Amino acid sequence: MHSIGAFAAGLVFGIGLIVSGMTDPSKVVGFLDLAGRWDPSLAFVMVGAILVGIAGYALARKRTAAFLGGAIHIPLARQIDRRLVLGSLVFGAGWGLAGFCPGPALVALGIGHPKAIVFTAAMLAGMLAFECLERMRASSSARLEPAAGGASE
Repeated sequence: MHSIGAFAAGLVFGIGLIVSGMTDPSKVVGFLDLAGRWDPSLAFVMVGAILVGIAGYALARKRTAAFLGGAIHIPLARQIDRRLVLGSLVFGAGWGLAGFCPGPALVALGIGHPKAIVFTAAMLAGMLAFECLERMRASSSARLEPAAGGASE
């Protein structure tokens, strides 16, 4: 049942991206081109997504379980740290240069958009690099911590 629900949600999301034109990188680039031929259509899509998100979070806060019975996990972190800012900058730069973000890129990949192949490959390489760096960071910080129960100065 969970797989069917996940598939249905993904299908509705993908169709929405296609209908709104967000699988076309020129829409995003047109939105970001404030000095040229600015295309405000992405702003309407964003406002619609924000409204749906607000309604979804309001509903989720009142429930103890998801519609399909799973647990609801609402993010609790509220601090803005260096990693969040740097990640946002990298995401924004990639979005502006390529005209894709992950969701529309995967939908565009599924409909055979050539630029989506390059973007998705670069996205996966970036995710792999991040995972490798996180593992290296975790192992180096584990080596630096004193052994539990040991004598301290």
